[in-house]
Amino acid sequence: MAILSAAAGEWAGANGFRLMPEDPLDERPATATLALAAGGHLTSLTYTWEHPEDGPQDGLLVIGGGEQAGILTAIWADSWHQKPAPMTLNGRLADDGSVGLDARYAEDWGWHIDLVADGGGLRMRMDNVLPPQYATPETASYPAMVMDLSRSD
Repeated sequence: MAILSAAAGEWAGANGFRLMPEDPLDERPATATLALAAGGHLTSLTYTWEHPEDGPQDGLLVIGGGEQAGILTAIWADSWHQKPAPMTLNGRLADDGSVGLDARYAEDWGWHIDLVADGGGLRMRMDNVLPPQYATPETASYPAMVMDLSRSD
């Protein structure tokens, strides 16, 4: 099962970042390369973005299919968000080809990462999932990063 195979290539655009849900998204330049590996069984996304105070950052997301159709496993590292050890995420491949991945960190906190390729665009959205004691009906999670990219190859 080739994941996001039609989106393989070079991408460039903008990344919006915020630390807290009430902060505005700070948009800076971003790039990405999406590639298939291991005979199309793995998809890798390498990306760059810029933190408003800490400068240039980069990340790597490697996604593979499980034994069960539509079930995904991924490994993710990011020089600002997820370091030094990579994080393992689990998720699903939707009928429309989009990817949704989830993981927990620091006990009750979580990440939800969506990858969507459509109409010549690639979007990676990373939502920070709040622990129950901090969540409200309006904010159980919020987009911490939203990367919107167009083909550059």
